Amino acid sequence: MFVNKDSIIINGLSMGPFLVRAKFGFHKVWGKDTGRNLAASWSGTLKGIFPKLTLYFGELTRDQIEILAPIFDSATQTVSYYDPNKKKMLTMTTYSNDWELTNNSIVDTIQPGEAFDVAFISTKKRP
Repeated sequence: MFVNKDSIIINGLSMGPFLVRAKFGFHKVWGKDTGRNLAASWSGTLKGIFPKLTLYFGELTRDQIEILAPIFDSATQTVSYYDPNKKKMLTMTTYSNDWELTNNSIVDTIQPGEAFDVAFISTKKRP
């Protein structure tokens, strides 16, 4: 997609230094009147398209996790990203899913953890 080091910003922090991959989803939410009738024709009301960014983080250090953890733990985030439909940067309020860290090297020295992902889902439909 259209990602560079400055194209995903959460709470004013560029995610570029932490990311290895990003997945952009634009999910349609349909009204109760949606479906197929007896003639198999489709009809319904599109309530909106809700962006979802799934961000894949690499093997982060403890210092990097300490920077990102408050963002992941907050109830909402402010996310700016490039939207290809609007052809510009958009800003949205999101909530995020749970996040987990795996560290397979429990030793005396601190080692980076394994890669992990976090999804940020818009609280409102795309304008």
